[in-house]
Amino acid sequence: MTAAAATTACFEPDATASLARRLRTGPEPSRRNHGVGELVSTTRTPVPCRPMRRLTTTDADFTRVLTELTRLRHDPSAAPEVVDRVREILGQVARAGDAALLQWTRALDRWEPRDAQALLVTDSQRSAALDAVGSDVRRDLELAAQRIRRFHVRQRELAWSFETEDGVRLGQRVIPLAAVGVYVPGGTAAYPSSVLMNVVPARVAGVGEIVMVTPSPDGRLSDVVVAAAAIAGVDVIVRVGGAQAIGALARGTETVPRVDKIVGPGNAWVAEAKRQVFGQVAIDMIAGPSEVVIVATRDGGASPEALAADLLAQAEHDARAMATLLSPDAALLEAVAASVAEQLERLPRRAIAGAALRDFGLLIHTRDVDDAMRIAELLAPEHLEIVTPDAEARAETVRNAGAIFVGPHSPEALGDYVLGPNHVLPTNGTARFSSPLGVTDFVKRTNILRVSRAGLEALGPVAVRLARLEGLTAHAESVSVRLPRET
Repeated sequence: MTAAAATTACFEPDATASLARRLRTGPEPSRRNHGVGELVSTTRTPVPCRPMRRLTTTDADFTRVLTELTRLRHDPSAAPEVVDRVREILGQVARAGDAALLQWTRALDRWEPRDAQALLVTDSQRSAALDAVGSDVRRDLELAAQRIRRFHVRQRELAWSFETEDGVRLGQRVIPLAAVGVYVPGGTAAYPSSVLMNVVPARVAGVGEIVMVTPSPDGRLSDVVVAAAAIAGVDVIVRVGGAQAIGALARGTETVPRVDKIVGPGNAWVAEAKRQVFGQVAIDMIAGPSEVVIVATRDGGASPEALAADLLAQAEHDARAMATLLSPDAALLEAVAASVAEQLERLPRRAIAGAALRDFGLLIHTRDVDDAMRIAELLAPEHLEIVTPDAEARAETVRNAGAIFVGPHSPEALGDYVLGPNHVLPTNGTARFSSPLGVTDFVKRTNILRVSRAGLEALGPVAVRLARLEGLTAHAESVSVRLPRET
């Protein structure tokens, strides 16, 4: 297969102009309904071209095109049919419990558990999974878990208290959540790294019970996922996926324990289910497709082949993954584009990666590195790689990124597995106000207040006056009844 053949469903070379034209005319109605790849006309004849769109920050349409592209990709709303079907599934689980889990598992996962107990992974199955993966895989999982634990231990919060001069003691307790549910995707791929990144911080936080749910398509359960769960310390493993699994965790069934918080990635059905149960339980986030932004120059040690590999590492996740390279070096952008096309041919997941690069891959020529960093900040990416001579200093100035990978020897993929910081990161521009998953996500804080007689007499009259100012008479009386009566 030639590079051109690998990416025939692509944009014509003048991508900026063609994209601007499509934004003006709008997509085909049938494509608009699906919300994926909306910028690609289904009636246009595909032409051979490079797999990534070029933009230049000096183009008149640049800001509008970039804003529209990210808006379409970041649309958090689910299709109406997904919303309605998820609501139906959650309602059935709430009413029928295990019976609903069995019904939906048989229908969607295509296997026949004999009863609800068959949904639970036994200790012997855990041991068998550890044996099945072999000593090398087990050793790698244990090393990854150890490094994740080592990083997250530093995030532990301690209780504290202090006493004011009027004898009032104030403090804060840090209390682990009693139970947490972890969703682990199953199906086309197994993700033991997702198990470790979600479970290990919860264990470090001191969560009382961790319940993992994961589907078993056609009755097959991933040995490596179960092995990772055993190494990380999962208490209960349930062979259920989809919206029904989220409903079981949120409400509890005869077999599945109810939890206080649900974490972990999933497809559109899982994301919508998490959205609908929020309030009954806490959730980590509504995760979007993966994304990387790279700011690079040759004198920073940037290799075109390595940069291309980093872009493809994101693109192979999902057809809506966004991979962006920003550089003032036009020759570097061209070299990366050629390497992307060449490497794409060899990828087993090239259909997914090719679609992502076609619809959401960007090579952006900037005025200089400052201009590139400005665009990166606006995108607020899940992952930001900085490969410039002054990468360390530039990383210190970044405000909006889930994780920052500094220098040519720090590929994002390394962070997905063994570096230690969490790979569950804010997506869709939410790094402007959100943080990576960590120990603090698995605890709650409770304030402690003890007032002495002297403190009551010193502060009480102020509280009474403020309560009356707000028109809350009972509040004022609650304090004044405890104060000395004037004679």
